[in-house]
Amino acid sequence: MHKMLVLDCETYSNYFLVSFMDITTEKVRSFEMYEGHPFDARSVFKILSQFTTISFNGNCYDLPILTAAIQGYTNTGLKALSDAIIISKRPIWSIMRDAELVIPSTWNHIDVIEVAPGISGLKTYGGRMHTKTIRDLPYDPDLNIGGNERKVLRDYCVNDLKLTAELYNVLKKQIDLRVEMSKQYGMDLRSKSDAQIAETVIKSELTKITGKEYKPPKLPDNYGFYYQDPKILSFESDNLKDVFSKILKERFVLGDNGSVIIPNWLKTDRVIVADKEYQMGIGGLHSCEKRQYIKVKKGWVLEDRDASSYYPNIILQQQLAPESLGVPFLKVYESIVNRRLKAKKEGDKLTSDVLKITINGSFGKLGSKYSSLYAPDLLIQTTVTGQLALLMLIERLTLIGAEVMSANTDGVVLHYPEKLTGEVEDVCFNWMLDTSYELESTPYTCVANRDVNNYMAVTTDGQIKGKGIFTKPGLAKNPDFTIISMAVAKQIAEGIDYKKTIRECDDVRYFITVRRVTGGAIWRGEYLGGVVRFYISNKVPQDESIHYKKNNNRIPKSASAKSLMVLPDALPKDIDYRYYEVEAEKLLIEVGYL
Repeated sequence: MHKMLVLDCETYSNYFLVSFMDITTEKVRSFEMYEGHPFDARSVFKILSQFTTISFNGNCYDLPILTAAIQGYTNTGLKALSDAIIISKRPIWSIMRDAELVIPSTWNHIDVIEVAPGISGLKTYGGRMHTKTIRDLPYDPDLNIGGNERKVLRDYCVNDLKLTAELYNVLKKQIDLRVEMSKQYGMDLRSKSDAQIAETVIKSELTKITGKEYKPPKLPDNYGFYYQDPKILSFESDNLKDVFSKILKERFVLGDNGSVIIPNWLKTDRVIVADKEYQMGIGGLHSCEKRQYIKVKKGWVLEDRDASSYYPNIILQQQLAPESLGVPFLKVYESIVNRRLKAKKEGDKLTSDVLKITINGSFGKLGSKYSSLYAPDLLIQTTVTGQLALLMLIERLTLIGAEVMSANTDGVVLHYPEKLTGEVEDVCFNWMLDTSYELESTPYTCVANRDVNNYMAVTTDGQIKGKGIFTKPGLAKNPDFTIISMAVAKQIAEGIDYKKTIRECDDVRYFITVRRVTGGAIWRGEYLGGVVRFYISNKVPQDESIHYKKNNNRIPKSASAKSLMVLPDALPKDIDYRYYEVEAEKLLIEVGYL
C-alpha cells in the first residue's frame, strides 16, 4: 500500500518548520531552517514527490510555502509570503503568479479542508471530533523564535499533524468516493467540495458534448428577471392567489456580490393558511410555530410527507438550464439524475453516492457569480416554485381538515384522524400528478418543537429525527452540552427520566461544549486559544467564567465553567449535574412536553 504522510508547516521570520507524519505508524520526520541550520530542500522535495501527502489547507498555504522553501527562499522571504497569504486575503493563484511560483505537478496531495463540511478551522473540527488535545499556536507569528521555542513549536506541529490525520480518517468515506470519481472522470477530485466537484464534472461532461470551454457568465449591471409561471400551480384562497400574483410581478435584481436581493415584503410578510403562518425566502418555505408537542393518539395519524429530490425534479420538470449553458446542461444533468436512480434501484450504493455528490452540489453553484453554473434566475425559479408548490399542497390538505403541524423546505408534518386517510392520500396523489414531484411518507409517534429550527420527531420504528439542538454533533456542528438534548430526547421517545440519563452518563464528551472565540479566550489567567472546550463544574463559583481576551467579556454559557482543553480518561468528579438537569427541564418546557 502506498505510504501516506500528513504534513504541516510553521513559518516565522527567523524560523521555518515542516513536519511529516506517517498516517499509520505516527512516525514523524521534521525539517527546519534557522540561522546556522540550512533547509534540506532535496529531501523534502523527494518526500513530496514519492509519497501521498495530506494537509489541512495545504493547497492554499503549505504547498505554496514549501514550493518557495525548496526554491531557496530565506526565512524572511517565507514569512513575507506567509503574510501575503494570510493577511492580504488575495487568491492564492494571484500570489503564486506574482511570486513566479508553480507547485510541481509530481506532488500527490490531498487537502481535507474542502471535503470537511462548512467553513471551520482545524481546531474547531478537532473539538467536534472530541480530539484528545486542543492546542493553539504557542507563539505570536511575528515573534523571533529561539532554541527553547523551537522545541515547543515542534511539539505543537505534531499535535496538528495528529489532528489532521484524525480528520482525514473521519472523512475517509467521502475521500474514497472522490477517489472513485477521480478514476471515473479522469481528473483529481480528491480535494474538492461537493459543489466544486459538481461544477468540475458538469463542465467536463458539457465539454465532451459541445467541445467548448465554460467560464462564469458576466451579467450586465442592470440585470434583473421575473419569476416565470410554471403552469402547475393553482390556489383556492384569495390570500395565496395574491401572494402568487405579487411574486409574478416582482422584478428580482442582484446585489454587488452577485446574489439575489430578497424583496423586503418577501422577507417580512407572513403567508397565512388556515390560521397558520409561513415564511418564504431564498432558502425555502418554513412554518413559524413555537412550542409544540404532539403525541399521536389512537385513531389519529401523525406523519411526514416529504418531496424526494425536490430541487432536481423541479429543474428537470421545468427544463431549467443556465442561459450560458443551454440544452446541453439539461442533457448532462438528466443523465446524472437517471444514472443515480438506476444505481439506487439496483443497490449500487457506491455509484449512487458518487452521483448524489454531483446532483446536490450543483444547486449550490447556481448562486455563485464565480461559477460556470451561475444562474440566479434559475435559482429563484427553482426555490420559489418549490415554496409555492408546497403551499399548494398545504392549502389542499387543510381544506379537507388535515392539520399541518409544520413545514420546512421540501415537506410537511401532518396530524389528522384516521378517517381522513383516504382523502389525504387522494390529495397527495393528485398533487403529485399535477406537479410531477414525488412524495414519501414517514409515520411518527410524536413530534416536539421548540421552534421551526429546533425540533425532534420519533418514527414508528423508534428512530429519532432531529434538527438544531436535537441534531447529533459532528463535523458540521459543535457539541453544546449534548447530554441536555439527549436526555430530553430519551424522555420524549422512550419515557426514560431525564435526570436518570444525565446522572448515569459516564462519558465527559456529552457534558462539554466547544466554542470558537474570536481573539482567543482566557480562564484563570491562562490563555486557552481561539477554540475553547469546557464543562460546568460544581467547584467553580457562579461569578467565575471564561472570558474573551480582547475585551474581558464573558463567553456565553461559561458561568461556573471549567476549561477542558485536554480530555481526561475518566469522568471529572466535579460535574454539576444539577445545572444540566435544570437546563433539560427548561427544554422539556420549551417544547411543550412539561
